[in-house]
Amino acid sequence: MEAASLSPGTCCILGGGPAGMMLGYLLARAGIEVLVLEKHADFLRDFRGDTVHPSTLEVMHELGLLDDFLKRPHQQQLRQVRARIGCDEVVLGDMSNLRTRCRFMVMMPQWEFLDFLAEQARRYPTFHLRMQTEVTGLIEENGRIAGIRGNTPAGPLEVRTDLVVGADGRNSVVRGCSGLAVEDVGAPTDVLWMRLSKHAGDPNLFGYADRGKALFMTDRGDYWQCGFPALKGVVSQMQAKGIEDFRTGIVELAPFFRDRVTELRDWSDVKLLTVRVDRLLQWHRPGLVCIGDAAHAMSPVGGVGINLAIQDAVAAANILAGPLRKGAVSAGDLGKIQRRRAFPTRLTQRLQEQIQKRLMGRGFVNAGPTRLPWSLRLLERTTLPRRLRTRFISVGIRPEHVKTPESRTRASIL
Repeated sequence: MEAASLSPGTCCILGGGPAGMMLGYLLARAGIEVLVLEKHADFLRDFRGDTVHPSTLEVMHELGLLDDFLKRPHQQQLRQVRARIGCDEVVLGDMSNLRTRCRFMVMMPQWEFLDFLAEQARRYPTFHLRMQTEVTGLIEENGRIAGIRGNTPAGPLEVRTDLVVGADGRNSVVRGCSGLAVEDVGAPTDVLWMRLSKHAGDPNLFGYADRGKALFMTDRGDYWQCGFPALKGVVSQMQAKGIEDFRTGIVELAPFFRDRVTELRDWSDVKLLTVRVDRLLQWHRPGLVCIGDAAHAMSPVGGVGINLAIQDAVAAANILAGPLRKGAVSAGDLGKIQRRRAFPTRLTQRLQEQIQKRLMGRGFVNAGPTRLPWSLRLLERTTLPRRLRTRFISVGIRPEHVKTPESRTRASIL
């Protein structure tokens, strides 16, 4: 078995998603020796969120990376997010009045975002990224997590470190091995993902909701990445009715897809995302802490899961950099991360639930035409609802700011 022992004051991060890569970059920038393990060979995964929120762009600005980041390929910079709910077109968010450096949202494929973070992190000799490394278990000694076990193409791997960070997503192996208790908040729907080609003149709306159904769309240049929520347990019934019935449902929501919905030849062209909404009762134990979806799996509503993951990473770096530098991370230090981020997580999950009910109603079967209540239609003529939604989606609750200084100290290389 290949074994690697990181020197005192080091960190091993499991998962190369937004939370893991951002934390890895921030710690390496602060002079902390950090190893990020990612099970895939690259970051190219489809049907991931593409939204880079103004709060994340603010972090990029604070790090001095914003200009270079905006040079990476991306589809557009959205200043308004619009949707059609029944017969009403609603501005879900208007970022023109935000008090941030960037008053827009960037639509960038997540692999571009992760590649950029990896590229910037490699500038620091204390940063190490190992792809195709799948974690299989945790090493526990005297009641403390002391490292991880994993598999690589070259064989088994064992890493010992001062701190293990679980950032391996909603299906986290780390939290499954940790014994940490999970509270299932409940997700009423899963999401069916698909591609449909984009034509000139297509409406530039984020989504459509009517008759208890919804369709959400992300611009990927020459095609739309589309998400169609479906009640849990209903997908098999939809499949039994046939792909033609599903196509009809899409056209009812977005008639402009009529001339290309046959691109969905059969159900193999539709991918199922099993949605989980949960959170750990306690995010940490000695030698281990979880962040991002590993600590709290979010609903895809609003695309705010990425935002929460980035904010977790910034808060974790702010709290951990000092103790890691001293080689003494205490349970109290790990508890500070949860105390800092638990309230935004709980409130965001609650707001996501309310938004889903508002957009899609209480049921998906035999629902009548959607119509906003007159009181809401009247309120929508003011800026208050728009400002509240914009704040929630674009900035989030309790946004974090980078407090870790850039270190010029060179540490040893693995």
